[in-house]
Amino acid sequence: MIKAGIVGGTGYTGVELLRLLAPRDDVSIEVITSREMAGTPVSTVFPNLFGVLDIAFSEPDAEALSACDVVFYATPHAVAMKTAADLLARGVRIIDLSADFRLRDVATWEHWYNVPHECPELIHDAVYGLPERNRERIRDARLVAVPGCYPTAVELGYLPLLEKGLIQRDSLIADVKSAVSGAGRKAAVRTLFCEAAESMSAYGVDGHRHLPEIEQELNDISEEPVNLTFIPHLAPMVRGIHATLYSRPAESLDPDSLQALFEARFADEPFVDVLPSGVVPATRNVRASNQCQLAVTHLPASNIVLVLAVIDNLVRGASGQAVQNMNIMFGLDETAGLKQVPVLL
Repeated sequence: MIKAGIVGGTGYTGVELLRLLAPRDDVSIEVITSREMAGTPVSTVFPNLFGVLDIAFSEPDAEALSACDVVFYATPHAVAMKTAADLLARGVRIIDLSADFRLRDVATWEHWYNVPHECPELIHDAVYGLPERNRERIRDARLVAVPGCYPTAVELGYLPLLEKGLIQRDSLIADVKSAVSGAGRKAAVRTLFCEAAESMSAYGVDGHRHLPEIEQELNDISEEPVNLTFIPHLAPMVRGIHATLYSRPAESLDPDSLQALFEARFADEPFVDVLPSGVVPATRNVRASNQCQLAVTHLPASNIVLVLAVIDNLVRGASGQAVQNMNIMFGLDETAGLKQVPVLL
């Protein structure tokens, strides 16, 4: 039985972790922290867990958390870095859903997150938790940095092409739409219903904090620097990420081989589905699941390689991928607790 703790359990990623972990017979949720909600039953805040999880929120406590085998940080950025080192020293394994340990360059992290990093010594110990690339490293990891939702979709979409050097690296374009839940469970004008419904808008056009994360990982995949234009958009939906990825083929690319390339690369990946040629993915196809759907084609008129990628931002883009990492770290079936059929309607 794996004893799990969750720090910061009142947000959308927190409730998704609880939804995925609570029914499992091999995981015991020992601690769920929230300073504001301490003493309040979890099912009072999240009625969908009534009768499923009989536990109350508690104040963050190092002793209680250190009794866990694994602790998930479902917190805003710049929280995990304050206490992660202490828990690691006590033998706890950590899965951080925030960005605190994703970027390897401290100065870059501080530039994008606007605060000093309080635990830079752990950054190079953290394993970037994209299983399709780092599965073997994740197995032995003490600290996993779960990828962001935008990065997950973009990196999976470009992965086979960059691994084989089949596209020009200096002109990548990622046009990505995100659901409103990606902004978190907080009051903000732009995510109010009247502001976000029946409208779609770009944001972070002059720079988004996920850009350096995506570039870092694409650079690693290609083993050469990439030049990426990344434009995120807020879409009027509750869940989902839809990434439209453009690139120009290298001379070595045979357009007729694209479908076979993607199918071969992801043939053994349980949470990546390459759709048949001519079929395009939709966010509703993966809602509330850990699946990523991909489609790839070549547009001969413009000589563009086009990849379409969709994920659920709260599951594959956050909590589901965190659970997938936990399964790998503890030698469990990688798909344990993650076989839910997507909710189509």
